[in-house]
Amino acid sequence: MTTEDYADYFNATESDSFQLCSNSNVSAFGQVFLPTLYSIVFIIGFVGNMLVLCVLVKYHQRSNVTDVCLFNLALSDLLFLISLPFWAHYAAISEWTFGNFMCHAVTAFYMLGFYGSIFFMILMTLDRYAVIVHAHTSFISKHRSVRASIVMAFFMWVLSFAASLPNIIFSQAKNESEGWTCKEEYPEGTAWKPFFYIELNLLGLIVPISVMVFCYSRIIPVLMTIKSQKKHKALKLILSLIIVFFLFWTPYNIITFLKFLHQLGYMTSCEWEHYRNMAAQWVETIAFSHCCLNPIIYAFVGQKFRNLVIKILKQWFPVCFGRCTTIASEFSDRRSSMSSRSSVVYSTKIV
Repeated sequence: MTTEDYADYFNATESDSFQLCSNSNVSAFGQVFLPTLYSIVFIIGFVGNMLVLCVLVKYHQRSNVTDVCLFNLALSDLLFLISLPFWAHYAAISEWTFGNFMCHAVTAFYMLGFYGSIFFMILMTLDRYAVIVHAHTSFISKHRSVRASIVMAFFMWVLSFAASLPNIIFSQAKNESEGWTCKEEYPEGTAWKPFFYIELNLLGLIVPISVMVFCYSRIIPVLMTIKSQKKHKALKLILSLIIVFFLFWTPYNIITFLKFLHQLGYMTSCEWEHYRNMAAQWVETIAFSHCCLNPIIYAFVGQKFRNLVIKILKQWFPVCFGRCTTIASEFSDRRSSMSSRSSVVYSTKIV
């Protein structure tokens, strides 16, 4: 999503053939659909990512390079989520009421969160590549430390800010005939708008997918020859994060590319505009819900994280989670005991 999209949803727009296109149906749908979904995504994603940050901060003495990346990934998701209540309010009343400064700020939260998620997943992929493929390289083992990962994280935030800067600068609140809007106002006669769409497709899909295809095409053959459960679990976690990211963000990038084609003069009819704006609401909501999934992936894939979550929830909510975890522990002990007895019986039969 860009901030101009809401203007497309809720205002009438004029095509290159000077035919007035009405988006009233899209507006009516978006006023109900978008606020509801954004609110759900915000609540679930905020709770989940805050829990991730709390666990990683509380047990920072056990941190490694992957944990530093996961911390910054959760932070990126939180920045992204902070923008959702503002977009939900904007969608509900079809008008921006928060002023020009907040238009810049909310756009900054959204774009920094978007690019931050991408760049930190790339960083995690490169880290796995360095550790597994170049495990015996002295330079890698010498410089792979938490301090070095913090430096790299700072560099990734700088890149995220640089990529977001054009949108932050050109976003502004503007009083139009239909009311106040918050969208990018690009200088007339410049290529900033097509440039933004190209940048979004390159940095949001093409570059990450190229890096990850290269890295994992080298990682997988090496893992086939290494019997290390720890490395396999770390790889499983990161692969899950990456696969989910692309499943949720690829439709969004396709719509972005269609907007780029529209800027070049293709698909300018009112019918195409209606379908594109309606599809944009769906794919953006799917993309936004990605922020909720990273903590779930941590919990189901990462054994270390799951144990730490249970531990911290028992400390914060002993009445509820203490009882639940006790039952779970008893069930686990019972299963292990039954498994042991089964193995004894089985071995006796073989003898």
